[in-house]
Amino acid sequence: MADMTKLLQKGINAVRELPADRQNLAGEVLLGLAGEDKKRYRLTPEQIEDVKGAVAEADRGEFAREEEMAATWKRFGL
Repeated sequence: MADMTKLLQKGINAVRELPADRQNLAGEVLLGLAGEDKKRYRLTPEQIEDVKGAVAEADRGEFAREEEMAATWKRFGL
């Protein structure tokens, strides 16, 4: 078994401080990178960047207003 790089160790230590849901997300990403979870859907690099952007917006508290959500649901007939 290869030794863990310093950067990976630093990342794992940082993830340990996150809430459980974020730890699970990090675990899924790592397993996907390692090829351990071959049955799951794979995100494209563009989709990964979109997810990162969405998480950053949520972390900053940037959420859609009620009016924006109502318009979206109406557009889809819901």
